[in-house]
Amino acid sequence: MAAATNGRAKQRPHSVWLTERPPLRRKAEQPAGLDLEKIVGATVRLLDAEGLAKFSMRRLAAELGVTAMSLYWYVDTKDDLLELAVDAVAGEMTLPDASDDAVDWRDQLRGLARSYRDVLLRHPWAPRLLGEVINIGPHSTAFSNATLRVMARSGLGPDHTSGALASVFQFVYGFATIRSLHEARCRAAGISLDDYFTQVVAAISDRPEFVEMRELSSRAGYAMGEGNACDMLERDFAFALDLQIAGIDAMRAGQAD
Repeated sequence: MAAATNGRAKQRPHSVWLTERPPLRRKAEQPAGLDLEKIVGATVRLLDAEGLAKFSMRRLAAELGVTAMSLYWYVDTKDDLLELAVDAVAGEMTLPDASDDAVDWRDQLRGLARSYRDVLLRHPWAPRLLGEVINIGPHSTAFSNATLRVMARSGLGPDHTSGALASVFQFVYGFATIRSLHEARCRAAGISLDDYFTQVVAAISDRPEFVEMRELSSRAGYAMGEGNACDMLERDFAFALDLQIAGIDAMRAGQAD
């Protein structure tokens, strides 16, 4: 029970990263072989398999073969555990070698953006949580610091660094989130992403208001059987990412002039 202060309960910080939790002491009631790393790993696997809507502490406990109450030896709330899971998958992102000055900053920024995109696609539950939680865990912070070091090498002024990174990584977030939603809809319908796009093209093929869209898709090879939906999305992502980086480069060059 929270201690009262001046007649009011002490307000708890709203993030696991801002909460000072007392050191865990082994008690007889705690299951042997259970630890926080194992719990977080199982959480990520369960979220990948079943999604955020179906996740619960009871479901997680069943997966681990323990009681739900035993999980609370390690975390205070389900939300705290979800924050830990988000940071755990952030640890999958590849960070550039900060000591290698020979590598172009553009290539390093492109690599960070792709790594971020890939994590969001591998874990489609993560984008929603990233929009809701304070993303300041150790892995997330290491990624943020890596982006700042890359931008420092670009020569862009520090007063524009935040906006430049927002232009890249909010674009990546949006692109990956929309693709994840499309893929989730396809899984629910039992069809492939290719089938989904084929159905969309067929549905608008004889509607006059979509004639310009059809012409553009045809010229780009999207509706002509050249490659599949994933190829199309990859081409669009690569070009859009290049546009973002080219814009940063142009701003940097303009400041230098």
